[in-house]
Amino acid sequence: MSVWAIGDLQGCYDVTQRLLEKIRFDPAVDTLWFCGDLVNRGGQSLETLRLVHSLRDQSVVVLGNHDLSLLAVGARTEEEQRKVNPDLLRVVQAEDRDVLLEWLRLQKLVHVDRELGWMMVHAGLAPKWTTQLAEKHAREVEVQLHGSGYRKLFRNMYGDKPGWSPGLAGYDRSRAIINLLTRMRYCTPRGRIGIEDKGTPGTQEQGLYPWFEVPGRVERDLKIVCGHWSALGLTITQGVHAIDTGAVWGGKLTALQLDTEELRVVQVPGRDVPKPVTPPRPPVRRNEDEGSSSNGRPPRGPRNSNRGPRQQQPRRAPEPSGNEGNSTPTTA
Repeated sequence: MSVWAIGDLQGCYDVTQRLLEKIRFDPAVDTLWFCGDLVNRGGQSLETLRLVHSLRDQSVVVLGNHDLSLLAVGARTEEEQRKVNPDLLRVVQAEDRDVLLEWLRLQKLVHVDRELGWMMVHAGLAPKWTTQLAEKHAREVEVQLHGSGYRKLFRNMYGDKPGWSPGLAGYDRSRAIINLLTRMRYCTPRGRIGIEDKGTPGTQEQGLYPWFEVPGRVERDLKIVCGHWSALGLTITQGVHAIDTGAVWGGKLTALQLDTEELRVVQVPGRDVPKPVTPPRPPVRRNEDEGSSSNGRPPRGPRNSNRGPRQQQPRRAPEPSGNEGNSTPTTA
């Protein structure tokens, strides 16, 4: 019996099938954790969604930003739906769309198995959120998502603001929680997300940190597995295991075994397409919401500034070995 976490599928059905074969997935005894973004961009979103739905008794799913977008599209009028990309359009026009979308809507934003010692989230957690707080805030949104008012939630969930604050209420609060759990890569110590910063660490705007390296972040009592940030590659640091390795962009699709003390990773090649290049963004000097320093200048940039404790350096996986597709990283 094995428990495997799998990175962002993004509509790559053939790639997903190859990975399940490579880990020798047995639905009679094994369990899969999907880190979100099951759909979009891969050209086989309908087939991928049907596959994961067929494995619903043997799997756990957390919603990613692309999954929420699909659900929002599914709640629109037919005329509005025709404006989306062909991959998602095939889903909302499928004969089994109601079954698939209803099942998808009832999935979680955060999954926790304390006996196993793991938490799964699509993107990340606010710097001051313990795992218990993350569960609590995720449930707030899930109550709306799983209830009769989900259409109103979808109409109000889009937007980059406000930043997270415990005093938020209504749809501003729901939107901030959704953005943290499904869209975050970089943020400030106060939890303001750098929405436009998507590249590798070192390319981000000054004052932003990778969410798992923010100075002053709380200690967490669970290991975390997540997806969303393909530019990272396979990255293991600070108890966080980021496993979106860009299958849809021509990278790899990654599975991480969770029920073993060994670091066991299995990968298969992703779609045969070139991976897009994210150009570096020039630093932007401006006053952050944390305030300026005493000399009137904004805080200095986060990367390689020796600010904030780091328990260990991020570890990147080498190329998978030929032993049944398994590799043990020692060095997204």
